[in-house]
Amino acid sequence: MEELKHECGVAMIRLLKPLEYYEQKYGTRLYALNKLYLMMEKQHNRGQEGAGIACVNMDAPAGTEYMFREKAEGKDAITEIFSRGLPEAQLFMGHLRYSTTGKSGLTFVHPFLRRNNWRAKNLCLCGNFNMTNIDEVFRFLTSQGQSPRIYGDSYITLELMGHRLDREVERLYEEAKGKQLEGTDITGYIDNHVCMANVLRTTMSHYDGGYVMCGLTGSGEMFAVRDPWGIRPLFYYIDEEIVAMASERPVLQTTFNLHTEDVQELLPGKALIVRRNGESLLEQILPAQKLSACSFERIYFSRGSDRDIYQERKRLGEQLMQPIMKAIDGDIGNTVFSYIPNTAEVAFYGMTDGFRQQGHNVRTEKVVWKDIKLRTFIADNTERNDLAAHVYDISYGSVRPFKDNLVIIDDSIVRGTTLRESIFKILDRLHPKKIVMVSSSPQIRYPDYYGIDMSRLEELCAFRAAIALIHERGMHEIISETYRKCKEQIRALSPEEQGDESPVRAIYAPFTVEEINKKIVEMLRPDDMHAPVELVFQSIEGLHHACPDHPGDWYFTGHYPTPGGIRKVNQAFVSYVESPTFKKQITLF
Repeated sequence: MEELKHECGVAMIRLLKPLEYYEQKYGTRLYALNKLYLMMEKQHNRGQEGAGIACVNMDAPAGTEYMFREKAEGKDAITEIFSRGLPEAQLFMGHLRYSTTGKSGLTFVHPFLRRNNWRAKNLCLCGNFNMTNIDEVFRFLTSQGQSPRIYGDSYITLELMGHRLDREVERLYEEAKGKQLEGTDITGYIDNHVCMANVLRTTMSHYDGGYVMCGLTGSGEMFAVRDPWGIRPLFYYIDEEIVAMASERPVLQTTFNLHTEDVQELLPGKALIVRRNGESLLEQILPAQKLSACSFERIYFSRGSDRDIYQERKRLGEQLMQPIMKAIDGDIGNTVFSYIPNTAEVAFYGMTDGFRQQGHNVRTEKVVWKDIKLRTFIADNTERNDLAAHVYDISYGSVRPFKDNLVIIDDSIVRGTTLRESIFKILDRLHPKKIVMVSSSPQIRYPDYYGIDMSRLEELCAFRAAIALIHERGMHEIISETYRKCKEQIRALSPEEQGDESPVRAIYAPFTVEEINKKIVEMLRPDDMHAPVELVFQSIEGLHHACPDHPGDWYFTGHYPTPGGIRKVNQAFVSYVESPTFKKQITLF
């Protein structure tokens, strides 16, 4: 319902045969480019602020361009890029961007390119990532005498990895000289012996965060590396013709007509490296840590066409049958079941299947419709809110007034803005006896710092509800003690001193899920609304039962997998307590 922006999507393809092979078999020398276009369009859900591609032509003679890059902004960026006329090449890399850093513009659209007259020193990077310790990496670079021109994790990573690639090339140069090679023979030796595993190990060991980092070099190396916690996903496929990678498995299945079992997932801390000669290597770059694969990928971000995600989303809905039954007092005969389009549809099927499996005949309707995105350019806030209230519409007559309960399932409730400004208002027009708003995910209580745009505590309706309960019950010492402990952890010089738990979890400790639910309803329910409202959230246990291979749940539990995540949430709480917003709340209570 409330659109969350995911950091990015990536796509890569490496041809393993001469271009003539694809022309003879598939009728075009642009086989790789066509496949890249499909992979990017199939991942359009992962980024609509901008897109970019890069490619390398290993056959280009000296004095001609061999490494190309194109970028564009906006939701039509993919079409714009591919309409420009792109060159023949053997290596292709594509990227779709959603910004979570607050920085927008063509400068921040991936890929990022570092040029050099030595082919092997040219580096192009893109990724699906958010680094939580960029300050430390920046200090490391500057301590070496470097002076990065842009302060951002993408650009700083390009400079750090580029520096390590330079050192690798210089190592090979000395090695070639030791073998009595001269001139272009040295260049050939370097191009054929670059060890990207060395470069990746000496680069990625500096980082804390969730990432899939992808890259190309001018000499024809291609690679992708996944963070050691497995937070961000990557899948790949290899045969005798191609190596292909993408952020989602169905993208590869559809593009190349593959079975689920044909596609492999890159494991935490590993890199898939395709060498200049076409040899593919799986290298353990960093030791794998406790698996923390992002569960929000399964609930919301990734395409529901994935075999396993489809079943997981159905289970998320099915598991909510009992709390829903309690919320409607068992009155199934006078209850209409529906969903918020579009990502909650599969959970809706699971929810209704759960009732039917227990012998209940449930009534289902498409109650809510999502209209086109309205352009709320009117300056006045009142008129802007009025337009926002019409993003959704309803099916009039789908609910018997004052007789039917209305159960509506969504995949998540984050800020609550759309509920307050739109959903509750339009559902109330149907005059249901009661509205049961269901979330197939648990309460989102904490910000994410690994690639999802929910970075401010005070934006989360669950956090606002907990703070309101603390104020109402005169439990202000919880806030002051949490603030003190957060400051102590921020001052810690090492992860060991910091500890592996954030003090912010104490904010929720005194309250049950039901207490927070009631306060959320009280805060979001419009004053002129008539129907009573009850919230039902997925449980943490239910989440892990439905998505057993993706245990990353920090936005629900506060259990951040990395020291950087803990430090970030501590800083967020300190900033909140020191903000004018908090001081205003104190005066209200």
